[in-house]
Amino acid sequence: MNCLNEKKFRVIKGDITQIEADAIVNAANTFLLGGGGVDGAIHRAAGPKLLEACRRLNGCKTGEAKITKAFNLKAKHIIHTVGPVWKYRSYFEDDILRNCYRFCFELAKEYNIKTIAFPCISTGVFRFPKERAAKIAIKTCKEMMKKVDVREVIFVCYDDLNFLIYKRKLRLNFLIAD
Repeated sequence: MNCLNEKKFRVIKGDITQIEADAIVNAANTFLLGGGGVDGAIHRAAGPKLLEACRRLNGCKTGEAKITKAFNLKAKHIIHTVGPVWKYRSYFEDDILRNCYRFCFELAKEYNIKTIAFPCISTGVFRFPKERAAKIAIKTCKEMMKKVDVREVIFVCYDDLNFLIYKRKLRLNFLIAD
């Protein structure tokens, strides 16, 4: 666990649907109607009321986020964000990924969310490079925690490689002063 004053960062390997937090983040598609990977797992675990709630949101633009209740999950809310598909291999995708985190923090501020759990956004079927995504995630969350009263960020990694990358990057990030 690393700290930014009294604010905490954790990385765990596991299933984001089992996390107890004010909010978990869903790495969704633009339709918000479920899919594969994290999105499918969250929809299955949350139950059919999540699909109904997502239908009322009328989708979500890439790089933005929307919020629903968490229904059958241990979390209170689900923040749905749509990360970039890695295809142009440019800084344009980096900016979109940063915006995913920023929008999540804006919703956290609006809904008084103090603990938030993130999956590895865009690193699965969207093919965003894992190292690059982790660097963006950690840096953006660190910046946003200075502006928004989120007390704990949990990076939930489903696979060993992302888990090791996040552990290493978090350790290095806090060894280097701002």
